[in-house]
Amino acid sequence: MPLSMVSAGEENVIKKVGGKEETRKFLEGLGFVTGSVVTVISQTGGNMIVNVKDSRVAIGRDMANKIMV
Repeated sequence: MPLSMVSAGEENVIKKVGGKEETRKFLEGLGFVTGSVVTVISQTGGNMIVNVKDSRVAIGRDMANKIMV
């Protein structure tokens, strides 16, 4: 399921990062790589704050939809 469907506080493992090549590279640069653990900290108005590789990152719903957990 996409990361945008995950509840806050849940720890999940990234299965796949989709989207165009440039989008995948951008997300991989932020730490969203297959096999890494991601935790949703909070969701507000479609935006999410997530913890990935010991960093907090804010992403929009469109980006979260491309990350499968």
